[in-house]
Amino acid sequence: MTAHTKEKLHGDLPSASSKAASADRKELAAIAFERTRMPMVVTDARKPDLPIVLANKAFLELTGYEAREILGRNCRFLQGPATSPIAVAEIRAAIAEEREITVEILNYKSSGEQFWNRLHLSPIHGDDGRILYFFGSQIDMTEYRRIEALEASEHRLLMEVDHRSKNVLAIVDSIVRLSNAEDPALYAAAIQHRVQALARAHSLLAARRWTSISLEELIRQQVAPFAATRAFFSGPDLKMPAPVVQPLALVLHELAVNAAHHGALATAQGRLSISWKPGPSGAGFNIRWQEVGAPTPPKLAKRGFGTVIVGAMVEKQLQGRLEKTWSEEGLLIDIEVPAASSTSA
Repeated sequence: MTAHTKEKLHGDLPSASSKAASADRKELAAIAFERTRMPMVVTDARKPDLPIVLANKAFLELTGYEAREILGRNCRFLQGPATSPIAVAEIRAAIAEEREITVEILNYKSSGEQFWNRLHLSPIHGDDGRILYFFGSQIDMTEYRRIEALEASEHRLLMEVDHRSKNVLAIVDSIVRLSNAEDPALYAAAIQHRVQALARAHSLLAARRWTSISLEELIRQQVAPFAATRAFFSGPDLKMPAPVVQPLALVLHELAVNAAHHGALATAQGRLSISWKPGPSGAGFNIRWQEVGAPTPPKLAKRGFGTVIVGAMVEKQLQGRLEKTWSEEGLLIDIEVPAASSTSA
């Protein structure tokens, strides 16, 4: 710095200082600049490309560069492939307009390691108002960003767990309310088996990391225990989102139990055929449950509790539609699950 420059540039007065400190304020300022743990750098605004003329120890430690590697260079050497051009444009605009700016920018150390830099730039003008220097301070935000990302991820996870828990509890509530409570022993057994069906579906979801589940895999899981050799499955590879799996698992469980106790699987010659296909325009899916050899129920037969549960799951939980018809061959049930509940593979 020349004597001519010193006459034009006067530092800001301290916000609080004693007489003794005021007398030494220039030396104290130099000591504070070098010893502070905050990385700082000064560039010369009167020279082309704003070269670095001052940098403190903290700046060298943060960036990993040596003094000889940075003096006389523009600070853009801290930029890299993933540095946001928008952040760079903001900095350039602030420099051109000679105003202060604070911006978070992804920078690179000498080793190539990335770090998030909260950069604050401040212009330094001479007594005549002309720009002389730019002062820059940096705060390494990398760890803060990592913790912030972890907290956001944890929050999303908790929200998802809360949503899933509410969904499962709503299904369990339906099981408890709709199960036949006339006989305590049968009531307990019915609830136990229905909750076990949910648990099997939950295990399937956990094994697939709560992503889309194969419709065929779920059907076979719930039906095979009741019809290992007399059930026939056919349909394309369709995937369901996680929220559909547990309500549909309970529907399939109820239909299989009914077929085993009162339907086609209760007779020696009865058989069960389950097919599925995409819904209209490939959205959602339809399941056709066909029991051949099922005894025809009395015309005035009362709706069973399993039928009530199936209806509640399909219409309320899945927002779908169920149609049941009887023919000379047996029972035919068509289940339609809308597009909002499923996806194709």
